[in-house]
Amino acid sequence: MRERLRLLIAGGFYYSGLVKLALWLKQRRGRRLIILNYHQAGGNLQAHLRYLRRHYRILHLEDALSELYAPPRKRQDPRMPLVITFDDGYLDNYVYAFPIAEEWRIPITIFLIPGFIESGRYFWWLAARYLVQHTSVEKVTIDGRTYHPAQTRERGALAQAIDARLRYAQSVTERETLLDQLQIELGVSLPERSREGMDDPTLPLSWAEIGEMEQSGLVSFGAHTMHHPVLACITDVAELGNEIEECRRVLEARLKQPVRMFAYPIGKPEHIGLPALKAVKAAGYAWALTTIEAVNTPYTDPYLLGRLPGDITQHWLVMAAELAGLLGIVSRVKRQKARISLVRLNRGIGHILFNLLACLFLPRKLLGMACAPFGPESDQKRL
Repeated sequence: MRERLRLLIAGGFYYSGLVKLALWLKQRRGRRLIILNYHQAGGNLQAHLRYLRRHYRILHLEDALSELYAPPRKRQDPRMPLVITFDDGYLDNYVYAFPIAEEWRIPITIFLIPGFIESGRYFWWLAARYLVQHTSVEKVTIDGRTYHPAQTRERGALAQAIDARLRYAQSVTERETLLDQLQIELGVSLPERSREGMDDPTLPLSWAEIGEMEQSGLVSFGAHTMHHPVLACITDVAELGNEIEECRRVLEARLKQPVRMFAYPIGKPEHIGLPALKAVKAAGYAWALTTIEAVNTPYTDPYLLGRLPGDITQHWLVMAAELAGLLGIVSRVKRQKARISLVRLNRGIGHILFNLLACLFLPRKLLGMACAPFGPESDQKRL
């Protein structure tokens, strides 16, 4: 019900012209760069890209950042620049996102993890849920607590316990050893590209698929560490540096071109840490991306660039309203409480109430949307 209400409100914003007005006002506030952060493709991605290519100037990441930090100059296309990024290098980036990018000539950037490309192993952050869903053992003990996977109420707790152990491992070796032990104890083998082929879209890309995308000229690539550890948890400084430096070396050898862009795994400040920030600079990267939810300006630290989440489960109307700043205002204020005053918060709430009143002028459109099916097909009709 809450999401349906958000969709109705977003539709009011879009069809009343408020989204277009908000974008126009944002463009007048000075130079801005929106970087979207997707992971997997599929879902509503096609509808997202259809909207974005009409209302934003979509650029390769490196081109957009070069433009952002260069002296300002007047451009023929006044639309706000936007970059589409995918983290991790899932197979569905090739199967689903790449054909759309080719058809509509939309540039995208994918941040790769060479260790997973070469091994073809299942991504570790998906392992906990998979192991719990597929195990048939009666009980398993982790950190002194015994879980019974057959009991529905204990499955979630077990998955959380496994994920925490993997996430906060102090080295890649510790994490991989734990994963091997868990597969034995739970009697489950995680999927691999060598066995599954292209049947599981959550598996990593292959070098051949990466090469095909690169040759199109539409897909650029950045570094995402060798094995995707939580950098702030790595205790060995040499291992930390190797994860960052070796990733660049391997990618440059494979792609035959410089790799100047880096994305921190998980990407919030608590996952990065000062040693990782220093290591990224020392490795020679020109820019580094976080998952801090922010729009970038020429004053943004080039090693702490912000990204807004790309959610393929989200309707394109909701995405449009959020990017324009008309939805999600209260949640953004809460996340930035340390930096935003109470006066600004009150203005944000007042803005929401004003726009809610504007929606009341479109009852038929809103009622029609409430009953209409949602998906790429219906999106195309609306646009």
